[in-house]
Amino acid sequence: MSSFDTEAFTLLAFAIIAIAIRIVARWTVAGPKNFQLDDYLMPLAGVVYGLETGAAYCVGAWWRGLANNAMTDAQRAALDPLSQEHAWRVGGSKTQVLGWSLYTTLLWLLKACMAVFYSRLTAGLVNMKIRVQIAYALIGATYIAVICSILFGCHPMRKNWQIYPDPGNYCQPAVSKIDVYVTVTLNVATDMYLISIPTPILFKARLPLREKLELLVLFSGGFFVMAAGILRCVLIVTAGANGAQQAGSWACRETFVAVIIGNAPMIYPLFRRVAKRAGLYITTRTRASSSSRSRSRSQSYPLSDGEDLKNGGKASTNHSHSSRKKRRFRHPLSLLDSQWRDDEGTLTGSRSGSGSGSGSGIMSGSRSLDDEEEMESKMGIKVVRETIVERG
Repeated sequence: MSSFDTEAFTLLAFAIIAIAIRIVARWTVAGPKNFQLDDYLMPLAGVVYGLETGAAYCVGAWWRGLANNAMTDAQRAALDPLSQEHAWRVGGSKTQVLGWSLYTTLLWLLKACMAVFYSRLTAGLVNMKIRVQIAYALIGATYIAVICSILFGCHPMRKNWQIYPDPGNYCQPAVSKIDVYVTVTLNVATDMYLISIPTPILFKARLPLREKLELLVLFSGGFFVMAAGILRCVLIVTAGANGAQQAGSWACRETFVAVIIGNAPMIYPLFRRVAKRAGLYITTRTRASSSSRSRSRSQSYPLSDGEDLKNGGKASTNHSHSSRKKRRFRHPLSLLDSQWRDDEGTLTGSRSGSGSGSGSGIMSGSRSLDDEEEMESKMGIKVVRETIVERG
C-alpha cells in the first residue's frame, strides 16, 4: 500500500469517527426521535466519502494513475486498443468521472447539512429566515449545474474515456478545465454565502472576546475548505501527466477537511462540556458573577406581600408582568434589530399579556419557559445555546 493509500484511509477513519461523535452528541441532546434532516444527511455523506476514497484508491492501485490525458497524438495512434495500458487509461478515465461525481455530491451534501444547521441556529430570527431559504435554493441550483458540467460537459459521454483521436481537454476528466473551473467557482461561491449567515450575528453577539473568537473560528471553517478547493484546482491544472493522481489525492484531502468542519459545530459543545468537567476549560462566567446576577434579580422585587395588599394587588400584577418579561426566552444570537417569532407566528412578548391574573400569569410564564427549553432540545437549538452561551 502506497503512502497516499495509507493517508486516504486514515483520513476516512478519522472522518467516520467525527461523524460517529456527532451522532452521539445529537443523541445525547435531542434523542433519536428528534433527529433533524442534517442528522440523516451526515451519515449519508460518510458513505459517499467512503466511496470517493475507494475511487481514489482505484485510480492509483488499479489504473496506475493513468487516464486519457497527457498523451501526444503519436502516442495515442500507436497505443494498441488491446494493450494493458489502453485498459488502464480507459478504466482510469471512467473512474475519474465517477470520482468527480462523488466529490461534488459529498461537498454539496455537507453544504446542505450546514444550511439545515443554520436554519436551527437562526430559528425565530425573522430577518435571517429568507437568507437560509436562499442558501437552500443556491445549494440545489449549483449542485445541478456542477453535476451537469461533469456529466454533459463532454458529449457524447463515451468520449470521456476515448484515447484516439484526441477527444480534447473537456473530454479528459482528470484535467478537464470545465469540470475544474465550474466546480471550484460554485464551490467557493456557496461556501462564502454559507459563511455569511452566522458571521455577522457573531460579530454583534454580546459575548466575551475569547468566546466570540472561538465561535468565529468554528463557523469560519469554510475558508479552509475554499483554500483546499482552490489549491486542488491549481494542482490539477498544472500537474500534467500526474493530473489523474493529483485529482484523486486532493479530493480526499479537501473533503476530509469539509467533513470535519461540517461536524465541528455539533462536536464542539460535547468536548467543551467534557473539558469543563475535567477542569481543562475555564469559563468566562464565574460563580461570583452568577450569584451577583441572582442577587440583582432578587432585588428587582421592591414591594413586600403586605405592600402588595395595601396597593390592592396592583403591585402583584406589576411584579408578575415584570417576572414574565424577565423570563421571556431570548435567542442567544438575537440582534438588537431582530425580532423573535414564536410557534404561533407572533412577535416575542405578545404572549406575556395573555394571563389575566398574577398567579395564572406566572404559571403561564413558567410553562412557556419549559416549553421553549423542550423545543430547544428537540430542534437541536440546545446544542447551539450551549455553544453560544456558557451555562454555569
